[in-house]
Amino acid sequence: MLLLRFVLFLLLGGAALCFMLYMATGKPHFRRWGVLILKWTLIAIFVFFGVLIVGQID
Repeated sequence: MLLLRFVLFLLLGGAALCFMLYMATGKPHFRRWGVLILKWTLIAIFVFFGVLIVGQID
């Protein structure tokens, strides 16, 4: 559980770094990578909380 949280925070940090690099350089591939990382991070968060909720039902 702790490892998954750590990975999720690293992914969010990576997305933030990509957006900052996009703002600094103006190169669109940094924005594309940031959106892609953010999308998969949100999917992982929803799956993570879904597993927690289903685990509490039993």
